[in-house]
Amino acid sequence: MGAAVAAAEDVVGVAVAVAANAVLQSLPKLGVGLGYRPQHQAELFGHRDRIAFLEIVADHYYEPSPIKSAELDMLHRNLPLIPHGLALSLGSAEGLDAGYVKRFQQVVQRVRPPWCSDHIAFTRAGGIDIGHLTPLPKTKASLRVLHDNIRSFQDIVATPLILENITESIRFPEDEFDDAEFLGRVCDQNDIGLLLDVTNLYINSVNHGFDATSVLHRLPADRIVQLHFAGGHIQDGLWIDSHAAPTQPEIWDLLIEVVKFADVKGIILERDEHIPPLAELMNELERAASILKEFGR
Repeated sequence: MGAAVAAAEDVVGVAVAVAANAVLQSLPKLGVGLGYRPQHQAELFGHRDRIAFLEIVADHYYEPSPIKSAELDMLHRNLPLIPHGLALSLGSAEGLDAGYVKRFQQVVQRVRPPWCSDHIAFTRAGGIDIGHLTPLPKTKASLRVLHDNIRSFQDIVATPLILENITESIRFPEDEFDDAEFLGRVCDQNDIGLLLDVTNLYINSVNHGFDATSVLHRLPADRIVQLHFAGGHIQDGLWIDSHAAPTQPEIWDLLIEVVKFADVKGIILERDEHIPPLAELMNELERAASILKEFGR
């Protein structure tokens, strides 16, 4: 009887995974867009024909002022929007902040995106806001915490969730999995998609001494929904994910490999420091669009 029940549960698990993958594969192809920053609002519609969608920082529209509320409505009327959270803290062992989830849900309901996103990280511990994205030990315990928190989030927010890999300033001696296996397990156990930050993958590979392309080809290609890319810089011999410079050639090369490997639905260029006029970023957007057109599925 026990073996029969286990076999039945395996069949159900496979069926659920297939259905989840079908949902991810059916998501619309948005193209190449930009991480929205208010500095570009005045220029945005002069380049509307070359920006396919915007990724908005969901946190900027929690309990918004009238000005921010009007801004969100204006963006929503004119472009597809993807809400991207900064502090869901899915890796927090204490569970999710119910107030944060509610505010995230309200933004999602307001802009009705095809998917929403946050990070594989924690930003809160012991009720204290750490103030930045912190990596998790790659262990079975972390996977259990992520599973429980992701399930709690999905019980409230029905929109498909994709999660982003972060840059990791530290590695934990208790790690039980490498990067590819951990990311794959996070996606598969929770039936979610991956927001693959190409720059973060490259930076981690250089700083921690592994081959980024080898890791890429061990990821579940059918889970990769969206990409981020940005320029970083080297400081004291380490790569820093600063989002402050034009994208480096090594990152462009890796972006091409990702687009060849996975059926990417959307690509976002990020810029958070030394933000130039929007016209100066359009060459990077157009280059990414040409890569998606030439090498995409």
